[in-house]
Amino acid sequence: MMKRQAYLGIDIGSISTKGVIIDEKNKILASAYIWTEGDPIGASKKLLHLLEEQFDKEHYQITAAGTTGSARKLVGTMIGAGTVKNEITAHAVGTTSLHPDVRTILEIGGQDSKIILVENGVAVDYAMNTLCAAGTGAFLSSQSKRLGIDVEDFGEIALHSQRPARIAARCTVFAESDLVHKIQMGYAKEDIVAGLCQAVAENYLNNVGKGKKILSPVVFQGGVSKNAGVVSAMKKALGCDILVDENGHLMGALGIAILAGRSGSIQEFDFSAEHAAFQTREVNCGRCPNNCEIICVYRDGKLIDSWGNRCEKGALRAEK
Repeated sequence: MMKRQAYLGIDIGSISTKGVIIDEKNKILASAYIWTEGDPIGASKKLLHLLEEQFDKEHYQITAAGTTGSARKLVGTMIGAGTVKNEITAHAVGTTSLHPDVRTILEIGGQDSKIILVENGVAVDYAMNTLCAAGTGAFLSSQSKRLGIDVEDFGEIALHSQRPARIAARCTVFAESDLVHKIQMGYAKEDIVAGLCQAVAENYLNNVGKGKKILSPVVFQGGVSKNAGVVSAMKKALGCDILVDENGHLMGALGIAILAGRSGSIQEFDFSAEHAAFQTREVNCGRCPNNCEIICVYRDGKLIDSWGNRCEKGALRAEK
């Protein structure tokens, strides 16, 4: 029996690792979302195991794989991905595949956030956060611990507030200081939580969205889009409706899977990376004044890729 083609996409970030397997019509056949926990190789192997458990090998064969996210090159080398692209491209492709009329993509993840402006299905402008983390999921997570509330409950609690507290949102340090002050002043917990959600929305729009013309339809994605309090605050700030897709947290993985399928290169994927031993080493070249720091990736003791050299003197060849 002829198997149908499927495509794998992995989006590996500093906080979370996402993966999908799709068919030729971009339907999601398998998906997984886990924490990276500072170990992109370990997280990717765990992700592959979760995806393999869901995948119908009897009827499908993965013929292309792609990676995106902050560790895209490392994980791409690890799984032999034929397509490696940045997050902006992947998120734009993933979102427009489901929402072709989208004009603005708002994305807030664990440690970074971005805005993508779209025209006729093509990303024409974007911006990302730089130094401050006050408008990210990591900020909300740290404050939830201070308040003794599970971050998953933030959204529902925030919606019960009638008078959200004003929390200084310009930077994490000021926001935390203001939060402590509000607690000591006796503000209701739901008002503080709602204030934090508003602070995240305001920080995002005043920094990442600064100078950008935000047009409807607007799609909000990333882990923070699951927070109903932030969604509500974002709607009020923008004065328009916002679409939150149920698979919004998977858009980067979906986009890179689609791009892998479009590449036209066929390379069967067998999940063997899940059981292999990977190791990375840093080597100082020293063969010229550049003194490049070269990252070497080994699979089961054999060099499979390296990067970081600025000239041929530092080039290292993969072992066959």
